[in-house]
Amino acid sequence: MIVVNARSGDGKATRFRLAERAEGMGTQVRLTSADHDAASLARLALQEGAEVLGVAGGDGTVAAVAAVAADADRPLVVVPAGTRNHFARDLGLDIRDPVRALSALCDGEPARVDLGLAGPRVFINNVSLGAYADALLEPGYREAKARVLASVTPGYLTGQHWVEACVDTPQGTIDSPQVVLVSNNPYHLATPRYLGRRFALTTGMLGGIVLRRPPDTPPDLLRHLRRDLRRQGDSGRAGEPVVTWTAAGITVHSGTPHLHAGIDGEPVVLPLPVTCQVRPGGLRVLLPRNRPGIPREPAPARPGTRRTGIAPARPAPDDPKGLRERRLPATGRPGQPGYRYDPGPHHRSLVGICSGADVTPRG
Repeated sequence: MIVVNARSGDGKATRFRLAERAEGMGTQVRLTSADHDAASLARLALQEGAEVLGVAGGDGTVAAVAAVAADADRPLVVVPAGTRNHFARDLGLDIRDPVRALSALCDGEPARVDLGLAGPRVFINNVSLGAYADALLEPGYREAKARVLASVTPGYLTGQHWVEACVDTPQGTIDSPQVVLVSNNPYHLATPRYLGRRFALTTGMLGGIVLRRPPDTPPDLLRHLRRDLRRQGDSGRAGEPVVTWTAAGITVHSGTPHLHAGIDGEPVVLPLPVTCQVRPGGLRVLLPRNRPGIPREPAPARPGTRRTGIAPARPAPDDPKGLRERRLPATGRPGQPGYRYDPGPHHRSLVGICSGADVTPRG
């Protein structure tokens, strides 16, 4: 049985006729609706005796069905029918042609991958606190993701907004960070081409990224940010703006009983304190035998060679610090119609990883 979210990816499942193709293969199809979400349809399929669960949709839909499949120890077939399809991409699937993934329903190659847990809640990609979690709560986010993110990000970049929580890191507890990201297996951060990609979902480790809240907005914030983001698996020196590390568990705590978060692209209220953990091999998957696969992870640049990380920004002559606010019209103000903010490619990259936005450089 396969659960299909026809609304994901601006109707991608409909454009590729995934439901009809799956039925032609002899697979039962269940479409999500306002009355029947993906998780409830998956549980119903198990009650009816389904031995394999399939899901066609975006990362949020996939995460919902993956939690049901993992709890019942049933194999899952993932069909990338969302917008970004980060989990499917990191499984090595062809995210441009979701039809190819349907073959796994009949002759899939078995594998096991890790799952993340935020308390009792399963996540396949990440848990995000900060700008992205706030953006998910904004009306119209689904229809205009880039615009809403651009309206939320500036306050976090300049230190005016922060996460009302504390995070335990290898450098000690960080209070009131600007951004917190906990991922199911660590993200690659060293090279632009694969920024935000996971080259393995079987390390048995979480990835942690925390952006500290500066006491003031330092003129070199973006320089520190892009440098620290290149330190894959290195927590950096004490006091650096960005802390990145890997761990089996990451704890977030606060004086407040709960916090808004984004989990796999869905807004949730997260009870605090919460410990994120990884369940090694917690999800059985069936993969199409004919798939692109996962590319080899590029090695970081050797000391003394040219860096291959995020390229430095080129400040405009009238913007030597590289921090530009673009207002259209010129009299615009944050939160008002016509206001646009571009914090630069480096902070956009971090927010892009959280949100599932396309952060891969072009050209």
